[in-house]
Amino acid sequence: MAVATAALGLAAVLPGPASADPGSEVRISRTAYGVPHILARDFDGLGRGYGYAFAQDNVCELADQVVTQRGERSRWFGPDGNDGEGVNLASDAYYTGQRRAGTVERLLAREAPLGPTPELRRMVQGYADGYNRYLRETGVAHLPDPRCKGKPWARPITALDLWSVIHDVNRVSGTRQLVPEIGDARPPGTDTATSVSRVPGPARSADFGSNGWALGRDATRGGNAMVLANPHLPWADGALRFYQVHLTIPGTLDVSGAGLYGTPLVLIGHNKDVAWTHTASDAEHGSMYALELAAGDPTSYVVDGRTERMGRRTVPVTVRGADGRLTTVERTLYTSRFGPVLSTGWTTKTAYTYRDANADNLRSMNTWLAMGRASNLDELRTAQDTSQGNPWTYTLAADTSGDTYFTDASAVPHLTDAQLERCTLPGGPAEPDALDGSTSACAWGSDPDALVPGLYGPSHQPELTRADYVANSNNGPRYTNRDAPLTGFPGTYDTGDRLGLRAELGLRMIAERRDGSDGLGAPGFTAGTLRATMFGNRVLSAETGRDDLVALCRAHPVLEATDGRATDVRRACAVLARWDTRADTDSRGAALWGTYYDHLMESRSPDETGQGRALADAVRDFAAEGLPVDTKLGTLQKWAGVPLPGCDGGKGCFNVLEASPESGTGTPTAGAFGSSFLMAVELTPDGPRARTLLTYGQSANPASPHYADQTRLFSRKRWVTERFTAAEIAADPHLEVKTLRG
Repeated sequence: MAVATAALGLAAVLPGPASADPGSEVRISRTAYGVPHILARDFDGLGRGYGYAFAQDNVCELADQVVTQRGERSRWFGPDGNDGEGVNLASDAYYTGQRRAGTVERLLAREAPLGPTPELRRMVQGYADGYNRYLRETGVAHLPDPRCKGKPWARPITALDLWSVIHDVNRVSGTRQLVPEIGDARPPGTDTATSVSRVPGPARSADFGSNGWALGRDATRGGNAMVLANPHLPWADGALRFYQVHLTIPGTLDVSGAGLYGTPLVLIGHNKDVAWTHTASDAEHGSMYALELAAGDPTSYVVDGRTERMGRRTVPVTVRGADGRLTTVERTLYTSRFGPVLSTGWTTKTAYTYRDANADNLRSMNTWLAMGRASNLDELRTAQDTSQGNPWTYTLAADTSGDTYFTDASAVPHLTDAQLERCTLPGGPAEPDALDGSTSACAWGSDPDALVPGLYGPSHQPELTRADYVANSNNGPRYTNRDAPLTGFPGTYDTGDRLGLRAELGLRMIAERRDGSDGLGAPGFTAGTLRATMFGNRVLSAETGRDDLVALCRAHPVLEATDGRATDVRRACAVLARWDTRADTDSRGAALWGTYYDHLMESRSPDETGQGRALADAVRDFAAEGLPVDTKLGTLQKWAGVPLPGCDGGKGCFNVLEASPESGTGTPTAGAFGSSFLMAVELTPDGPRARTLLTYGQSANPASPHYADQTRLFSRKRWVTERFTAAEIAADPHLEVKTLRG
């Protein structure tokens, strides 16, 4: 009776006549800025609605991701790509090898919690069906995005394609960064020697960055918990862009937030009781190993005195030539007991290999689905401990009780501090730091409570529960709360105890808001002051160093540049003296300071001589580009012609944003990096109250009305009011509804 009542209730919400299968009806309600709210009766329908809505906005992006996962970039775009010689070919060799090895199929064959739950399998299949339905109804020849309109590579997708995308996202802090080195790895003496020259190191997710705060009842003026989400990721990388969505199955799931392209769930968001965000963990999520090669055989290596042959798999790659003709190239992939072999550093004596802690991780979607259904922090913690699928991020969360919670529940190799001390081999100019692969004593151990052998289990993970706050800006877990430093966890979870400038600023901002010394009114956070704090665009390096530099240049109006030339810095000195030390779009001085600070860090000479040379060099840079030293920040930093605030975190910017202009024009070239999906949510007794901002908009299609529409809001420090309840959605003046039947 309860199930029948729920179905009737949903039938009343969904418009139109009843279908033969009432569970097949899905409603997509779009509110302002194109945010889709998907309402369905089951997980099949929820996935179908999500896949359809996503395809409406980003059909080409997912099609492109699938081309990569199928190892077909060379077939459609040629072997080189946009990033250099042979990049597509190396990528295709790797991903074709993954397909032929049946890596993802093997993981899908596992039952939960090691494999996906039945609900998720249905949702992913529904997502593929929804995407394909949009493609079929619209027709490839009529797609709205010119990048794939009429293109033969815009094709139907399968659930396996989506699971492959998910598997790849889970390894973004490790193997995904090393794909060129894996696909291009060949033994020394091979005629076609490798062209990849970068030195890989243990990849860290913290290279991506993020700010995250969970504010408890003791830090807010009204006693309601709040969460600030501010992940920093590349704006132009389709696999790492966020898409905002609201997913509802009445009585089962009601969660709002954002997920990465191609993932079927909310990864950062909230329901009515719990809100959470993630920041990139500073822990190591994989290990580089140095192999001692057998004498006379660079494809064999020695462990504990015994010789082992590398595994090898030869794969065919279809390549499109400049004349459009297709040919087949064969590549051989090499593996060791520690993982795939890399191209860089492979000599007759040594090779490097990488073991990824997320190599077998499809559990992540189990984790995020369970988090989305949690009604309190205990259930959220249980969700993470049970599935152990968080791949590479910290979690910061709060619930309606006013408590906050932090943990690093990511996949971390079980390496003791003694092992790290004993086994680490320092690299050189052409070799990475690596663990000693010649002895099994340097292999990963395991925990009794770890689902997957080789990893640390929940009992070793850093965690903290507080009533005031937990915060992180990729600074390791130690100073999650300055009043309660975390200690006692394995060293592989924290690569250093020093705070960077961005992390230091974040903790200062919380402290100053709590005591009211930040100029935003009475002490304690409110929803409004939380948003204002986020968009304060403070620059800590300038707050602590600008006055000294001004004093220096006033005393020495002519300074010597690095090349020895005397440089008049009086105009630059006056600009910096008037600047308010903020990185706003209209700030005159922020761009000059950024250039100065880059030179200062390159010189590694923070004394007065180094400061003087850095300022003189900055002045010369502006002159060489034909730009006045008081050029507004937003003139140089743009996306789709829209001025952008912020600066890079190394300068102490909390609102991280980097965009590289073309020489002399101020037009971005390769895109931008930094603040992407912002969410400021307050968990009130009457339900969540959230403001959000997707800085680049819902669509990557430049022809879409939702390409850069929110970028203009970001430029003006404005937010979007989230619609969460049915009444709020229905009241949106921009509401557009589409119902999928059958």
